[in-house]
Amino acid sequence: MLTGKQKRFLRSKAHHLDPIFQVGKGGVNENMVRQIGDALEARELLKVSVLQNCEDDKTDVAHQLAEGADAELVQIIGNTIVLYKESKENKQIVLP
Repeated sequence: MLTGKQKRFLRSKAHHLDPIFQVGKGGVNENMVRQIGDALEARELLKVSVLQNCEDDKTDVAHQLAEGADAELVQIIGNTIVLYKESKENKQIVLP
């Protein structure tokens, strides 16, 4: 579980990132969750964009992705979700 200070730190790091995944009409599926898990292992912090045609609520999508990829939900802002998961091999971010 992340503290408020850690979430603020991660939000500042994520500000300059572009979303690398999009959730559309199909919603969340296991292939997407697996790919996001792999990307989190490589990057530790990423953004996911929820498109307008997505039938699920963005908070539900965020919780499904975080739970499925075993990641921490940092922020939901607009239609963008920020996820963090500490990497086992490529540790780059040191939390305060």
